[in-house]
Amino acid sequence: MSKMTRRRFGLGVLALPMLAPTATAQVTGIRLGKQYGLPFLPQMVMEAERLIEKHAAAKGVPGLQVAWTTMAGPGALNEGLLSGSIEFVNVAPPSLATLWEKTANSPRPARAVCTVQSMPYVLVTRNPKVTTIADFTAADKIAVPTAKISGQAMILQIAAAKLWGFSQYERLDPFTISLGHPDAMAAMLSNTLEVTTHFCVAPFQYYELAMPGMRAVLKSYDVLGGPHTNGIQVTTLPFYRDNPRICEAVFAAHQEANAFIKKSPADAAAMYLALSHDKRSTVEEIVKMISDPDINYTTAPANLMTLVDFMRKTNRLKAAPSSWKDMFLPTAHDLSGS
Repeated sequence: MSKMTRRRFGLGVLALPMLAPTATAQVTGIRLGKQYGLPFLPQMVMEAERLIEKHAAAKGVPGLQVAWTTMAGPGALNEGLLSGSIEFVNVAPPSLATLWEKTANSPRPARAVCTVQSMPYVLVTRNPKVTTIADFTAADKIAVPTAKISGQAMILQIAAAKLWGFSQYERLDPFTISLGHPDAMAAMLSNTLEVTTHFCVAPFQYYELAMPGMRAVLKSYDVLGGPHTNGIQVTTLPFYRDNPRICEAVFAAHQEANAFIKKSPADAAAMYLALSHDKRSTVEEIVKMISDPDINYTTAPANLMTLVDFMRKTNRLKAAPSSWKDMFLPTAHDLSGS
């Protein structure tokens, strides 16, 4: 890792003042929201290397101020975007589809800039009686980032529909509780709280599965029949219209961050450990995780419409998009996606 990168870590996260835009004025600062874990590694690289600022300057927006905040689940991120307190949020496919429909006739229609990665969710349990989802009972509490609306919650519903029939897709919902990944892992490892199962993202499943008595029950890739998008960078259509160069800079920063992770995984791992304050792993261990063949840091969507179609069939979307491109800004339309 470069001396410049180490110096930036020492500066910490600055509370940057955001100047309120007028209807047509380009802003001088943006705020981005993310959650916990390796799904957000590209954004950590973007933060550490100031990639958005770099690409914004190259596109004629010098001195752009960029502030980052981390939240526990999609609910707070969605509200932040809708209220205008955050310009960019990283959410799962169900949140994007919900935002797209909810804001369709509003002054602030939501649109995606690009995807962040494809990465599986892994359902980990410490209940020795559970080998498949059919074994869960009311004694189990399954931690997901946000009950019913998170990507993990929806994958669990799809798995239930496949096992018991479509009408039973909500069968496991009463067993789910909303809990951020760090708190869910702490509950799992303490073995004293009511949480018996955690629908994880990396690195949390690696930590949990390393503990005696814990095992994987389900992987989301198996439920959907292949890789799927995990995170998506989202803004609003008015923000894009007023600030197209900033949105293009965010897109370019994601692409550069993805290339950086592939080329310099050790440096990317060091950035993750520094910004996440993760004390459990070494750089070498994080490198092994992000080199997992299941993980692909990419701006192109995968299996997005499979989840959208499920939401339409369950009446969570009254007006579903006909293509993933309907939910994305033109910046992403040349990508190969599904």
